[in-house]
Amino acid sequence: MSPHLVLRVVAKMLIPLIALFAFYVQFHGDFGPGGGFQAGVILAAGIILYALVFGIDAAKKAVPPSWIRIGMSFGVLLYGGTGVATWMLGGNFLDYTQFAPESTHAAGQHWGIFAVELGVFCTVTCAMLAIFYAFGSRTPELSDEDW
Repeated sequence: MSPHLVLRVVAKMLIPLIALFAFYVQFHGDFGPGGGFQAGVILAAGIILYALVFGIDAAKKAVPPSWIRIGMSFGVLLYGGTGVATWMLGGNFLDYTQFAPESTHAAGQHWGIFAVELGVFCTVTCAMLAIFYAFGSRTPELSDEDW
């Protein structure tokens, strides 16, 4: 029997719940407390838990570093692109009403906030994982015997 069997089983049960909670915070963020930053940190914590239990190499196979670089870039471009799109539509930077100017129910606000929060979510998740991968991939200066 593996010495970490219980830890692995519990982690396999918790990680999907952590991801589900992250998506709940993300999609509920424009209606209440929470949003992209909090959801990004929660999802990154779930992936970091996976790396701590199953090893950083397994985590890098599940979420490769190339995806992390793409995700950080996509998030920043989505956030900035939302603001540039409002400029192109004739409004101020991040003036979300430009997305649906005839709407009486602030539909443009909803879509603009959703796009910005999604950009923040992608950026924060990937930045947290990039930091973890950078520190977690370092080789220790002490051998196991020196501990």
